[in-house]
Amino acid sequence: MVDLNGILKANERLEGVVHHTPFSYAPILSEMSGYRVYLKKENLQHTGAFKLRGAFNRIAALKEEGYDGGVVAASAGNHAQGVAFSATHFGLDATIVMPESTPLTKIQGVERYGAKVVLHGANYDEAYAYALDYAKEKNAAFVHPFTDDEVIAGQGTVALEMLDTVKDLDAIVVPVGGGGLIAGMATAAKAINPDIKVVAVSAEGAPAMRLSYESKKAIDTIDVRTIADGIAVRDTSEKTLAYILKYVDDFIGVCDDEIASAILFLLERQKVLVEGAGAVGVAALMHGKIRLPEKSKVGIVLSGGNIDVTMLSLIIEKGLVKTARKMKLRVLLVDKPGALHAFTKILRDVGANIVQIGYDRTSTDLEFGDAHVSVALETKGDAHQEEIRRKLKEGGFSFEEEH
Repeated sequence: MVDLNGILKANERLEGVVHHTPFSYAPILSEMSGYRVYLKKENLQHTGAFKLRGAFNRIAALKEEGYDGGVVAASAGNHAQGVAFSATHFGLDATIVMPESTPLTKIQGVERYGAKVVLHGANYDEAYAYALDYAKEKNAAFVHPFTDDEVIAGQGTVALEMLDTVKDLDAIVVPVGGGGLIAGMATAAKAINPDIKVVAVSAEGAPAMRLSYESKKAIDTIDVRTIADGIAVRDTSEKTLAYILKYVDDFIGVCDDEIASAILFLLERQKVLVEGAGAVGVAALMHGKIRLPEKSKVGIVLSGGNIDVTMLSLIIEKGLVKTARKMKLRVLLVDKPGALHAFTKILRDVGANIVQIGYDRTSTDLEFGDAHVSVALETKGDAHQEEIRRKLKEGGFSFEEEH
């Protein structure tokens, strides 16, 4: 297994290449939780995620061994960019196999770092199987995203930086997908301070590693479904599970709604943009799932910031509805002159701003002489929305709310 010396050696290799990303106090989260919370902002890393550390360390080790061939990886996201960046740095050819459904922006992001992209398979697992065969065929080195000692050691450097900045941390909170990040970080953290608590957090829609931790044996799942695509791993790695069983003190699951609320909170209150995987630690904290003594110093890893803008837009929209800052109504009107004016006058009187409106008088589910108005409103909280409901009912309007 990787030890502290391996992680220290990785740290030397990474010097001058990776950013020593900020590890800063978060006063709002601290006040909310009762802990002293610090955020490790790997979303600000080169390539936008911690994955660069492990990929670079693996390829640096290959170069030290005299390897001068190509490298191959399978990834739909952050690992791909880490491998591409690192291979280009050392002057090696890199090929990244990505699922055929990979968004164009991610493909272009990998190509921008100098790698060749091969699209194959309907999902990551099919791309991964093809990449292994491709590497053998081309006699190239395969760089695994987590089941690799040098990759694990590279990821462990995140903990070195955190403990160098805040030496008396009581706990670290780490996102878990395949387990490479927590394997490296926990190894480093426990070697430096055996009493530090290591808290793992995964998405409930990708529960393989958490179930494996609870049962103390590797359990694979049939499929995964989560907005945290960076930790959407279907099968458990026995290699990283061994580290998790040895070092992890608690393992928490968070749902997509909790992850989305954490993304929105970090964007709005901390001015930090993270992807789903990067938000799971904060999601666990915000929803009271982390159990530590009051005033504990807690370091949370924001593992990456490469969120798809379409997903971000959806999260913001749903978040505004959930926090009562937006309200969507479908209102039944009598289709006659003045009906729409009477409806909008109520909205004006209660101070609800219309941001979108549609008028439908032709749907087959309408009675003759009726019309539906779909409207989206900017609102000012639960009390304001309750006033809007009351005024519409008093005005004789029938309506449904959309969520």
